[in-house]
Amino acid sequence: MLLLLLPQRKLLLSPNSNSSRIILMGSKQFLLHKSTLIPTPHAYIQTQTPFSSSPSSSSKVHLFSSTHRNNNFMFLASSPKGIFPIYQRASGYCYAAMPIPRPINVVDLETLESPVLDEKQLMILRQKLEEIGIDGTACMPGQYNGLICPSCKGGDSEEKSLSLHVTEDGGAAVWTCFRAKCGWTGSTRAFADVKSTYGRMSKIAKIKQPIREITEESLGLEPLCNELLAYFAERMISGETLRRNAVMQKRTGDQIAIAFTYRRNKVLVSCKYRDITKKFWQEANTEKIFYGLDDIKEASDVIIVEGEMDKLALEEAGFKNCVSVPDGAPPKVSNKELPSVEQDTKYQYLWNCKEYTEKASRIILATDADPPGQALAEELARRLGRERCWRVKWPKKNDTDCFKDANEVLMFMGPDALRDVIQNAELYPIKGLFNFKDYFDEINDYYHQSLGFELGVSTGWKALNELYNVVPGELTIVTGVPNSGKSEWIDALLVNLNHDVGWKFALCSMENKVREHARKLLEKHVKKPFFDIRYAGSVERMSVEEFEQGKKWLSDSFALIRCENDCLPSINWVLELARIAVLRHGVNGLVIDPYNELDHQRPPNQTETEYVSQMLTKIKRFAQHHSCHVWFVAHPKQLQNWIGGPPNLYDISGSAHFINKCDNGIVVHRNRDPEAGPMDIVQVCVRKVRNKVIGTIGDAYLTYNRVTGEYMDIDESTKKR
Repeated sequence: MLLLLLPQRKLLLSPNSNSSRIILMGSKQFLLHKSTLIPTPHAYIQTQTPFSSSPSSSSKVHLFSSTHRNNNFMFLASSPKGIFPIYQRASGYCYAAMPIPRPINVVDLETLESPVLDEKQLMILRQKLEEIGIDGTACMPGQYNGLICPSCKGGDSEEKSLSLHVTEDGGAAVWTCFRAKCGWTGSTRAFADVKSTYGRMSKIAKIKQPIREITEESLGLEPLCNELLAYFAERMISGETLRRNAVMQKRTGDQIAIAFTYRRNKVLVSCKYRDITKKFWQEANTEKIFYGLDDIKEASDVIIVEGEMDKLALEEAGFKNCVSVPDGAPPKVSNKELPSVEQDTKYQYLWNCKEYTEKASRIILATDADPPGQALAEELARRLGRERCWRVKWPKKNDTDCFKDANEVLMFMGPDALRDVIQNAELYPIKGLFNFKDYFDEINDYYHQSLGFELGVSTGWKALNELYNVVPGELTIVTGVPNSGKSEWIDALLVNLNHDVGWKFALCSMENKVREHARKLLEKHVKKPFFDIRYAGSVERMSVEEFEQGKKWLSDSFALIRCENDCLPSINWVLELARIAVLRHGVNGLVIDPYNELDHQRPPNQTETEYVSQMLTKIKRFAQHHSCHVWFVAHPKQLQNWIGGPPNLYDISGSAHFINKCDNGIVVHRNRDPEAGPMDIVQVCVRKVRNKVIGTIGDAYLTYNRVTGEYMDIDESTKKR
């Protein structure tokens, strides 16, 4: 019988211990007992209940536990086995008999098939872990490994706080740092990217082992076998090209991988492997450089491709001045500023080879046609300088798709076609810098007048046709003394454009009530007065049917931009709503009437002249970008000693920029002196036309119909008068 001294807590016995001595500690003393038994995961104590007179009675199984001194017996989990006595000493400690564990029947075991360890996978996995600072040699498959965390280095005590688990097949690893101040977690597979919560992997990249010196012998490289030579031949790569680039092979178990040797001055620096299923891996702790670096040592023209196969393909087309990046392409272009050279770990090979690329005056980026390939081209151009970069556009293989890369073009179109593609590389685009050929389509449409508005749209008045026509994307400033009919003339112009060419408009008219503005437009559209009061004279009022049709016309032809609260609208607010109107309703013109009804708050250090200049620039950019003509009404300043003639554009209140920045400047003027001429004649003074194709400077005269608000050309009798 084994006597056990128990503390005031449960006792756990390890099932993995190999010791022949079982040490059980109490709160005051411990007892050592020699035993040949291997402890079971849970030690059961069988005791006989005092309520049973025979061993066959019901029994209970007890885990080791403490009891109160006054208790005589202790019962725990039920058991169908016989009960053995458990006794309590005067000291409060219990002792009982411990039975020998019985063997478990084989039929009760669930058999699990263990995964087969893949040595190749494990080797690649260890290399990937070593690249981020985790000791790959300590990665034992199927076990949890305690290591020093490369993120926090175990703190001041340098404890092994990183728990690393590698799957039994050697294909995947997960890790967690249990230090609260670190908490780095991550996972990776042998043939997948590392996923990690550690935000700045560049810090880990600094924790590297010294650069390894490698040789073909140390790596176990050997010449290509016939099977691999045949594989390259199918991809149009000759044996001569393979030998010149020292392409070799490496055996791993019963598998063979292609070995692309990276060399500087013919010395082996690194090696990248590719198996037949297109899985890649590299030698760890080696310097990152371009593949084929020696081929651009003195080259003024350098071609950069995305893969080693493309480098070999371009050599078949006659271009030896070509290198390949070692690490593939990013998923997208980074939206962050360029990091420092030390932190630019993803593109460290560029800086390691800077002495080779800085001599080149022309760098052709022949990366893949897919989005990652184009992202790689942009990242390379950012670092190498766009001003000396060209880019390749791969030819189309059908109506919708292009060839992906150089090797595809070589395989399907031949070396001559690949040579032509490289020789026809285009200048790499630089934001804001263009060539006329980038606009040839637009210039062709302008020459052939394909859009129909290249020469402008007629205003609908013969008197104005030679002076002013409306062109999409231009800005017209309209001014005139108060009550001269500026807004009425613009409304009449909009009605003419709608009737003639179907244009639609957005109206930001702050001085007009909506109902009154609707009346003015309907009168010009229907050509009848809205009401039958004194201003209508004897002219019949528009009918209900005409009114209902007119309302539909208003709804179809105009969008309103109005500020419904007490705030004044800013120019940015107006232009944003106008942009929405262009996209939603397809408007062709915007009216802002007038300038002084807008909110013109500006910074304290900005003059009104500077503000007006910036405001007009915004309006012109809106007009050009959305191909929308803008009419901007601006009142003249108070005219001193005014004698009744039309004002000048330089008289507009605020700044001379109103005439300097506009495309067209118009003054609308009406005679107020009966002795000077007819009161119903309106003078339209065209004072500026930037584009000579659509008009010139001059004056035109129109008659104004006060009943309907129409403007009409003057007949011969009126001209004589």
